[in-house]
Amino acid sequence: MRMTQLLALAAPLALLLPLSAQAAWPKDLKAQYTAQCVPAAAKTIGEDAAKAHCECGADKIEKNFTTAQIKELMSPEGAKNPQLQQEALNAIAQCKASPQPKK
Repeated sequence: MRMTQLLALAAPLALLLPLSAQAAWPKDLKAQYTAQCVPAAAKTIGEDAAKAHCECGADKIEKNFTTAQIKELMSPEGAKNPQLQQEALNAIAQCKASPQPKK
């Protein structure tokens, strides 16, 4: 009987673990990422598509990297870590961006 009660208590806690493991963008770094990403992407796919693409990329980074990894990725030292850079590019590549038709 005690084991059943213990399992009943542990189950909701186990369901919360993925929520606590998710990284969060450090203060102002998500805005910095977007400010760098949107103008660069807008040159080839247009402003609206660039915003959607960069938001998707930010979400993929947040879901696939720890807060410490995000800080490193956005720091000048991040350029010295090609493996981390490649992992970020692979995550962002899942965000399909197509050029907008020219008016």
